[in-house]
Order: sequence, then C-alpha cells, then structure tokens
Amino acid sequence: MEKRVIKSLIAEKQNEILGIELIERPLELEAVGNYVFVGLRRAGKSYLLYQHIHSLIKTGQASIDNILYINFEDERISSIKADELNLFLECYKEMYNGKPFIYLDEIQNIKGWEKFARRLADSKYKVFITGSNAKMLSREIYTTLGGRFIAKEIFPFSFKEYLFFNNVTLDRNWEYGETRTQVVKLFQDYFYYGGFAESFTLKDKRSWLNSLYQKILLGDVISRNDIRNENAIRVLVKKLAESVMQPSSLARIKNVVDSTGATVARNTLVDYLQLLTDAYLVFGISNFSDKLSDKETFKKRYFFDNGLLNNFLFEPETKLLENIVAVNLKQRYENDLYFYNKNIEVDFFIPKEHRAIQVSYNIADDTTKQREVKALLKLSEVYALDKLEIITWDEESTIQENGVTIQVIPVWKWLLR
Repeated sequence: MEKRVIKSLIAEKQNEILGIELIERPLELEAVGNYVFVGLRRAGKSYLLYQHIHSLIKTGQASIDNILYINFEDERISSIKADELNLFLECYKEMYNGKPFIYLDEIQNIKGWEKFARRLADSKYKVFITGSNAKMLSREIYTTLGGRFIAKEIFPFSFKEYLFFNNVTLDRNWEYGETRTQVVKLFQDYFYYGGFAESFTLKDKRSWLNSLYQKILLGDVISRNDIRNENAIRVLVKKLAESVMQPSSLARIKNVVDSTGATVARNTLVDYLQLLTDAYLVFGISNFSDKLSDKETFKKRYFFDNGLLNNFLFEPETKLLENIVAVNLKQRYENDLYFYNKNIEVDFFIPKEHRAIQVSYNIADDTTKQREVKALLKLSEVYALDKLEIITWDEESTIQENGVTIQVIPVWKWLLR
C-alpha cells in the first residue's frame, strides 16, 4: 500500500468532515472511553463519529488536524491487510505533529483488526470504531480487546429523532394543539419507511430501501460469507418477513423454505439465521416460559427497521405495528425482552420491569378487545405486573378490570414516551 494514497485519504476525509451538515442525535460518551459502534448498515454510525469530531472541534478539544479518520469501505484500500494497518499511523505522523483521535469506520472488513485496535488503546490513543456486523461483539474479539473498549449498538432514527429532523418540537401540551396533527401526519411516513436518515428527503424511498437491502444481503451476508445457495437465503428472508408476529420453530421455518424448492439443511438454516442476525437485518426474541433449549430454537423474529420489512409485505399494517414496537423494546431492553406463550399468548413480556404489552391494530371489535385484555389479566395472575399496555394505531383509553389497570395507547404516542 502506497503511503501517498493513504496520506491523500487522510486529508480528503478531514476536508469532507468539516463540510458535513449534521443531524445531531443523543450521544453520551465517557470522556476516557474507547468505543465500538455496531449496528445496521446506514443506521448512522459514521454520522455519530462525525458528530463526535464536530463536538471536539467546537469545544476546543481538537482541531481537524488532530483527526485520523479511515473509511475501510473506500475501494482504494480494499486490499489492505491487518499487518499493514500501522501505515495509517505512520502516514499521519509524517503529516502532522501530536497524537490524533483515531476513527476506524467499517473496520470489520479487515480480518484481525482487533489486535491493531488493542495496541492503539494500550498506547493511550482515543479510538472510535464502527462496524455493521454483530460478530464485532463476539467473545473472541472482546477477549482480544481486553475490556479496553465500550460497545454501543446503534439503531436507525427513533420517531422522536425523526420529528426533530422535521423541526417538530414537543412542548408540555403538544398532544392538545397543532403539534399533535403534525406528529400524526409525520408518523405515517416513519411507520412505512423507517428511520434511515438518508431516505428522509427522498421521494422514492422504497427504491432506496430496496437498494440498501440488496447491499446488506449481497455484500454483508452472501458475498462476505461465500454463500452458494443464494436462492435459499433470499427465500428465507422473505418468509421471515411474512412470519413477523408468529413464533416459529427451526423445523417450521425449514419446512416453509423447503416447500418453495429452495431446500436447505437444518444446520445450514441455523447458520443463515445467525448471519442475518449478525448483519443486523433481523433479531429474535424467545418465549419466556420455554426451557433453555427451546429458547434458542423457537422464536419470534423481527426486522431492525420497518422500512426494510415493508419491502416484502402487502397490506402490511398489522405486521409493521408489532415490528415497530419490537424494535423500540429491543433497543430499550436488549436481551431482557421476551414474548409469553404458555396457555396465554402475550406479545411482549419484560420480567425485570414487571411489564407486559399486547399489540393490536384496533380493539373496536369487542371480541378483539376481550382477547387482548384477557391475556394480560391471565399473565398478571401468574406474575406480579406493574405495567400493562395495549398498543394500537390510534385508540386511547384506560381499562379497569379485576382490580387491574390496562393502558390503551396509540403507537405514535407510545413511541414518544
């Protein structure tokens, strides 16, 4: 790798960062911490790095000359190997004096990157890393990094951030004035097309989202893992989208995929599901009442963003509603999120919060209402629950029954709490 090329990359990126207009997001970092940001491609990891750099410059902690930022998806360094990574530091030192803040963007493309990152941390550099694969949080990498980095999972924009992007500020009484109308109107787009900031101003959001999906599937899953049965994994993703809301065993998923002619072995199916999870395309939640072995094989699976899920659906509203709730809860509770299915079916159960949630597009029909209420009441007889909710499209009320209070709340309002 020529130093001339690397020096050009360093200078180009410094100039680019200075000219970036940011949509600021909440970002709380430890002053002495090194960080690994991981999450879905285009969710905003790089922009959080830019935001951090702008903050350093604004507060006088650094100038742009103190920034060493490398994007490892730049084709000019696509062939670089782990034993060449120190060239970036050498080139920086030939260009500038002082110790840089180091930003390594999408470094998961470099096999063995974690040893270089550990050496930087041991040498007291401030290091910030991004990646689009959950393997960056694996036990092996964490062992190499040796506790020197803090991991943060980055999700696409929340609904509150989407409102901020659209210059909507929520004051104390926003629910009772013109702001409410704006919120409900903006939620339509967010609900169907998700939280990718790059798509917010586009007219043809669906084409952009489909392009992103192809990039994730072809680049982050199929090509990177040398998958030969491309048809099988495409069918698998489609069937997972159609099965959102429904608990599925590995055996059932295999039968569904096999029925399309895209036959796949059980072990291969397990591998494919893990790759899709590692790429932050889908995630699964387990049944709280299952024994440990079944928790891994029987799950409800959701997509990390409504826009990606919506690519696959016709008349998608009920699936998108539960999916957007699942994403919000996943971000908030991580691995403490479950569903409950043992003589009772409850969509979401957070035992450590004593909280249970049903999702129903509407409960105007009395049969639907009684079904949702009955499930929550039965679960409250098994576990002491402090918070019971039914999330709908636009209905709001309070239900009192058998000494139990259940809040019915519109999804757009629930997302802003």
